[in-house]
Amino acid sequence: MTALRFSGPVLPDGEVRDLYVLDGRITYERPSGAETGASGWIVPGLVDAHCHIGLGPDGAVDQDTAEAQALADRDAGALLLRDAGSAADTRWVQSREDLPRLIRAGRHIGRTKRYMRNYADEVEPEGLAEAVERQARSGDGWVKLVGDWIDRAEGDLKPSFPEESFAEAIKVAHDNDARVTAHCFGHEVLPGLIEAGIDCIEHGTGLTPDLVEAMAEQGTALVPTVAQLEIFPDLAAAAAPKFPTYAATMEDLYARRRETIMSAYEAGVALYAGSDGAGDQLHGVLPVEVLAMHRLGLPADVVLGAASWRAREWLGHNPGLAEGDPADFVVYDTNPLDDLTVLARPAAVVLRGKIYA
Repeated sequence: MTALRFSGPVLPDGEVRDLYVLDGRITYERPSGAETGASGWIVPGLVDAHCHIGLGPDGAVDQDTAEAQALADRDAGALLLRDAGSAADTRWVQSREDLPRLIRAGRHIGRTKRYMRNYADEVEPEGLAEAVERQARSGDGWVKLVGDWIDRAEGDLKPSFPEESFAEAIKVAHDNDARVTAHCFGHEVLPGLIEAGIDCIEHGTGLTPDLVEAMAEQGTALVPTVAQLEIFPDLAAAAAPKFPTYAATMEDLYARRRETIMSAYEAGVALYAGSDGAGDQLHGVLPVEVLAMHRLGLPADVVLGAASWRAREWLGHNPGLAEGDPADFVVYDTNPLDDLTVLARPAAVVLRGKIYA
């Protein structure tokens, strides 16, 4: 196989190096006959820590649609995806050399008729632990719970399951060597989940200062999906005629989103970037999420690390670009730490040693 040469500053340390790719792996020892690949700022492959390959507005999509989703993510530089719940069996993606590396959480686990139709493994509280064990076996070391959703009888966001059921579910997942994350918009569900030792919170708009302190202390991560929160006003407006209390809750959560997420950062909670690409949301938009996080006030190096080397380490993949590591990286014409908008314009995307842009 022909060796390829890439040159430029290598993040996160910024050292200018000649990086070579041979047999799908990185080496810093010059092979004979190396051809020029690209030059520029070299960043470890981006990570979308919350997306949904194989999911559409009405549930599972066909394989061609799922393939297009994965290709859009790849071409945007997202070379490692944590799929945070999908109704489709996407294990086939993991056999494709041209598609991003995929960590699957199995199917969402939600309360019967308390989540989006055709999305979740729907159970009642007495069946939650069994469902967690089932999805832990189906996934790749993660389980996704629907922490809260609108309860139409109550007219507001409510926890999907009792606190003790969530606690048992988290224990069962951990006993099956799986980490647990949960969709959480509101506040009420969060104290019990955090106390029970949940590993990650998705969205987290209901967090309060005491809870972020507890998260930081026990190492619970947050994937805030900042760009996705822009749908909250539309959700509130659509619900207001029938569910005014829920609408007011969503409006309040939206209004406080910057304060909430920045308080988590200031408390030391580990934040990661996730686009929430699924349904009628687009794929290939991780750069949009990175910019949205930065506009809240998060420093550029924090945000880029949350979408690259820190996220890779969190998910058990090589965080940097060391000798012998898989050749998964993105090249940019300018320093993304000076201008994060360049993330939308990769000069080269390299996955498993092959250039795709």
